[in-house]
Amino acid sequence: MTIAVGDKLPSATLLRLGAGGVEQVEVDALTAGRKVVIFGLPGPFTGTCTTAHVPSFIRTRAAFADKGVDEVICIAVSDAFVMKAWGDSTGAIAGDISMLADPLSTFTKAIGLNFSNPAIGFVDRSLRYALFAEDGVVKVLSVEENAGQCTISGGEDLLSKI
Repeated sequence: MTIAVGDKLPSATLLRLGAGGVEQVEVDALTAGRKVVIFGLPGPFTGTCTTAHVPSFIRTRAAFADKGVDEVICIAVSDAFVMKAWGDSTGAIAGDISMLADPLSTFTKAIGLNFSNPAIGFVDRSLRYALFAEDGVVKVLSVEENAGQCTISGGEDLLSKI
């Protein structure tokens, strides 16, 4: 079942690389009593993800804060080490974007936005999407029909819907 507007985000444990190593991050704790933007994408260091999707949220981060968004979070089916390296190389971490790994696709599968394309090495990866949630409840959701494009899931588009 694919998550929809009005649904509560599922409980899941994501990972990030912190000063002391890999840290667990609970989705419930990230979203409880907060306004958050979450965007998911097929993979770190891939074309559209690196050149369009992440940069769109770096450009709009301050405008999201102006609308009361507490945190902007990027999630990919990857590991915490790759997400940290990618966040550093794109400027996302310096731009106040949280880069979180969903290594077993647990969260991605729970929201029904996973896909596989084994021919290119993508198994249970994330479709390209963006959502806005308040206190863990989805208020806005945009899912790309083509994971290779970033039109309705970019920062500017989501910002215009909040």
